[in-house]
Amino acid sequence: MLSDVTCVTPRFWRDAQLPFIEARSIGDGRKVHYSRHSHEIFSIGAITSGRCLYLHEKTRQAISVGTVVLMNPGAVHACNPIDDQPWSYLMLYVDPHWLAGIQHDGERGEQQGFQPIAATHTQSPELFNGVIDLYEQLTDPDQDVLAKHQAAVGFFSMVQQSLGRSMSTPKAANVRVERVAEYIDAHFMRSIRLEDMCAAASLSEAYLIRAFEQRYHMTPHAYLTNRRVQYAQTQLRDGATIAAIAQQSGFSDQAHLQRVFKKHLAATPGQYKA
Repeated sequence: MLSDVTCVTPRFWRDAQLPFIEARSIGDGRKVHYSRHSHEIFSIGAITSGRCLYLHEKTRQAISVGTVVLMNPGAVHACNPIDDQPWSYLMLYVDPHWLAGIQHDGERGEQQGFQPIAATHTQSPELFNGVIDLYEQLTDPDQDVLAKHQAAVGFFSMVQQSLGRSMSTPKAANVRVERVAEYIDAHFMRSIRLEDMCAAASLSEAYLIRAFEQRYHMTPHAYLTNRRVQYAQTQLRDGATIAAIAQQSGFSDQAHLQRVFKKHLAATPGQYKA
């Protein structure tokens, strides 16, 4: 039984000895409102009560308790309340390089790379209970690191066995559009103009915006903002101050970082850092 089912404040768990996995839960999602966003890592979570609206890339649907959601690195998504109905969830965020070793069942897994999973959600009771069990083991202060590590390997081996045959088809490459994403990734800590992106890819403004959104399911500006939030998360995990992160990552000031971070993660930088 989860102990924080009535908690409004998000709860984060991480351990420096298990750097490949992070966990999050919230017991009352009625005040949780996410902007469309993506992560650099693989995400899997469980709806533990109620129902919510699940946005994934271009799909939109209501999901309810018992549903397991899955998001590949870079997949644009959001889960939000429906008409102020109560709902709760927990999430696991996993390094795709570590997960590749599970997928390929050997030390060469990281070299072969992570294979995206086609399924965006499932009603599998086995996976649902597995997410909850792993979350509870990870957050249990009485469990040692070895037990938690073994539990993580066991669960994601089960995910691979259950869903591994359903691999997603790689998106068709548009070299010029991907060049824009690479430009943003390299320069997100400073101000970037639309004409800078156009020059980097030799594209017109109208075509760039249209093609970029078709490829990444967000506008160039949204992609830039999301990249800055990802950087802020990394810096917070490494112990940097919120003020320093705001100055480094392209936000106009600390208040701007606070607002954008909360829109993307439904938590303040301080809550995430703690």
